[in-house]
Amino acid sequence: MYHPYFRGKQYELITIRETAQLLAASGFIPIIEPVKESLGGLERTLKSVCDAHGRAVVIVNPHHGDLAEDGEGIGILLNGPFREKPTIEVGVLLKEETTIAEVRGFMARHNEAQIVFVHAGFTDAAGLVAALGERTRRSRHVFFDLKSGKLYRKHFAGAQRILLRDGFQKRRNADHPPIELFSDLHVTYDDEGMNGFGDFLIVGDEYSESGGPAYAVAIHLTFIDPDQENQMYIYHFVSRRKDTPTDPAGKFAEALEGMIQKLREPRCKIFESTAVGEFRELHAKKHFPGLGYVKKLSMKHHIETMANFLGRDHA
Repeated sequence: MYHPYFRGKQYELITIRETAQLLAASGFIPIIEPVKESLGGLERTLKSVCDAHGRAVVIVNPHHGDLAEDGEGIGILLNGPFREKPTIEVGVLLKEETTIAEVRGFMARHNEAQIVFVHAGFTDAAGLVAALGERTRRSRHVFFDLKSGKLYRKHFAGAQRILLRDGFQKRRNADHPPIELFSDLHVTYDDEGMNGFGDFLIVGDEYSESGGPAYAVAIHLTFIDPDQENQMYIYHFVSRRKDTPTDPAGKFAEALEGMIQKLREPRCKIFESTAVGEFRELHAKKHFPGLGYVKKLSMKHHIETMANFLGRDHA
């Protein structure tokens, strides 16, 4: 069971809307941490998920963005138009400073909803288990890998447990290597005693409001290598020019040319997703759609690659 974790920026939400049918058909459950004060995009996204008969988890107490201090509007949205939608689940982010009293408050406000507990630095596992009681085993628990150790996760044995690991190494675009390991969690989560897994796609866990000037433009494409025990790797196709923040369109063309050359190789292992098809069209038309759109295509490709792999029989 794959849980891609999205921060609710514009193109992240568009990615979910455009892949809603695939996410639902694959049994994937996106986790959305809203970061923008306006919730119109989130509402449209959740409607798309429902129309596709899919599922989603929405964090009601975000850590990042406009709603970090007050997520009341998210709760109002979930208790309003989506109150009768059991496939839209309430996510409670358990941070280091979260208290048991706050957890009880969220449970009281969303007493009719399925609550998913997202463990992101919280340490009082025994106290939480005591507060949840029998609900512990009936709940789903998502663990940030670097913020919850095995002993902590052991308290929730018997419940549905999802391990969330960041496979994207955050660095300046100019500093990315051509290729590197992304993750093996999609083939090892069962060995970790987990019922499912998640990641932050090609964006990474580290949050920033904007990417800053593009001294270098990079296209990030994940692929699964059957010759390396089905581990997932990531290509970073980076523009040749990296010294000034000018001409992002020209730099995108340089990065895209590198990607097209790789796709032309006889034993290329990149899955021919619909997103790759769009990249091919952009190359043929010599069109630059904007950096946000490029990131969206890379996210779509990641989801399509995961769906293609997990949809096959690997027994």
